[in-house]
Amino acid sequence: MKIVILLILTAIFWGMTPILEKIGLTKTDPMTGLTIRSIVVMIVILTYTISTGTLKKIFLLDNKTLIIFAVSGVLAGVLGMITYFHALQLGATSKIVPIAATYPLVTAVLSVLILGESISLVRILGTAFIVIGIWLVKSH
Repeated sequence: MKIVILLILTAIFWGMTPILEKIGLTKTDPMTGLTIRSIVVMIVILTYTISTGTLKKIFLLDNKTLIIFAVSGVLAGVLGMITYFHALQLGATSKIVPIAATYPLVTAVLSVLILGESISLVRILGTAFIVIGIWLVKSH
């Protein structure tokens, strides 16, 4: 039950965010918006990790793990957010967000290719539904 509550809260938080970002992007450019967003996120995360004593865990990690999270941050937190903010500024939120939210399609393909995860009928159907969803959102 705890997982369901956490996922519902996640969906609510992530669902509200594009509306706020779209409104904010009417008064500024994507890079400025992303900078403000990132600074606030950094302050909140640093405050939390310092206050809970978990900041020291960063210094205990091996270089490979640090690099993996650094690359992840650049891909999702910088490049992904810049392209997303530009798209959000230019298009309808109701179309941009569902298309951007198809990243599980990329994850599904890469998880098979890179992680060697198995392919099942259910995953193929799920992927097909993602593609159908993109088509439906884009065509209306």
